[in-house]
Amino acid sequence: MAAHNHAPAPVGGNLFNTATLVCGVLVAVMLAVLAVRFIFGLGAATNLNDGYPWGIWVVVDVVIGSAFACGGFSVAMLVYIFNKGQYHPLVRPALLASLFGYTLAGIGVIFDLGRWWNFWHIFSPSYANPNSVMFEVAVCISAYIVVMWLEFSPTFFEKWGMVDARKKLNKVLFFLVALGTVLPMMHQSSLGTLIVVMGVQINPLWQTQIIPLLFLLTAIIIGYGVVLFESCVASSAYRRQIEVNLLEPMAKIMLGVLAVFVAIRFGDLIVRGALPLAFKGNLVGLAFWVETLCFLMPFILIGSADARRNPARLFLAGVVSMLGGIFVRLNAFLIGYDTGVGVDTGWTYFPSVPELMVTIGMFAIEIFGYIYITRRFPVLPREDAGLANSAAH
Repeated sequence: MAAHNHAPAPVGGNLFNTATLVCGVLVAVMLAVLAVRFIFGLGAATNLNDGYPWGIWVVVDVVIGSAFACGGFSVAMLVYIFNKGQYHPLVRPALLASLFGYTLAGIGVIFDLGRWWNFWHIFSPSYANPNSVMFEVAVCISAYIVVMWLEFSPTFFEKWGMVDARKKLNKVLFFLVALGTVLPMMHQSSLGTLIVVMGVQINPLWQTQIIPLLFLLTAIIIGYGVVLFESCVASSAYRRQIEVNLLEPMAKIMLGVLAVFVAIRFGDLIVRGALPLAFKGNLVGLAFWVETLCFLMPFILIGSADARRNPARLFLAGVVSMLGGIFVRLNAFLIGYDTGVGVDTGWTYFPSVPELMVTIGMFAIEIFGYIYITRRFPVLPREDAGLANSAAH
């Protein structure tokens, strides 16, 4: 049983270590690449072309990155919507990962804009296009970023002794929680709608009218996977007792959502007659089975109650759940995307090294931010000193 009371506290410790130094180097490389990109244009840093209007800066940093940031949404839904108050100690750590993920996803969109200096148009009513799916996604993500920082602000108020500000925020917190539940549902499903409107350019394995529902379900699954992963890594890195008593039932909930997803996924493929395409032996078919395997592995890893009490199995289940969510989005937006259907042929895309370094740098910012805030602000549940020492041994 984990040795925590529920009051969060800073972990403390030195900020200068191998992890933060590596993150610093990666961020410096990212900034150098972005300087080249903003001065000389997209062609100077990316392999984008007329056939592929987006690459990994959109697919990984935004589409996948925002799904990775759904840990706060998934846990908050348990605590505030389904009244599972026992998971409250997991809210702040999950929300911290979420606000970094979404904030960086919002910034990442700017990197991919040809006329990036016009990014402010999204906030101007005179440029609004309410019929655009991209407009809805952009507005919802922007609003959700603001909501998450407000939801997380009590962490800063507690650190700085701003009691009055905390009391005032508590009066509207219920409204923020409601927005924090609705907004992710809207834009995660709308990311799937982008696939629908792309029509025959998307392989039938992913081109389906229910892809918005599948994207929403996988966002919830990824959210729980991230919480499992983050809890295990944080416990190991900070030498804390892992909260198996909370992670075990949450992992069971994740399996339930996974079962619903797999049933809907294969039911849809069978009804539409698209499943035979998975057996063609090409790259698309292989990508589909890798994606499917990632979603099935958690049932093997943590299918029993005893397995769900094993930290190593919880960690692996979190990893493969996240990988499944990565592949379903990567496959739909890139691998299953054929620009040549009915138009032209010959377009190919593979990210350049500078593109990869920017994406890696974005994750480095998130890791450094998580380390800094958990060490300096009350995020993780307070741990009893005696049992913390036993965890270290």
